[in-house]
Amino acid sequence: MDIIQIVGIALVVSSIGAILKQFRPEMAVQLTIVASVALFIVVMDKVKVVVELLESLANQANISSFYLLIVLKVVGVAFVAELGSQICRDAGDSALATKVEIAAKVTVIVMATPIVTAIIQSMMTLLA
Repeated sequence: MDIIQIVGIALVVSSIGAILKQFRPEMAVQLTIVASVALFIVVMDKVKVVVELLESLANQANISSFYLLIVLKVVGVAFVAELGSQICRDAGDSALATKVEIAAKVTVIVMATPIVTAIIQSMMTLLA
């Protein structure tokens, strides 16, 4: 599915949601959530190609797949957190959206710790 189809689906769902919001606001939020998750899943299929390319490049450059995996997980956390926080904002709960963003930032810091540790160890080896 290319970007034209994705935008088209989003506009149709948004229009239906605007009409539905007048009569059944709770259904409009559910429609938005379902459409958001569906579009996210469609886009994630395209990311698979990029991940395979990065793995190939990492193997050619003799970079440990462990570090590439961490970077890809961090990017995944960022995507999922953005989706979740935007859905919360769409539902009118900006406080919860902020908590999702904070949780994502903490998760990224924890996940990136091995990379930071490896960089510091490399620097210490170079300076010794």
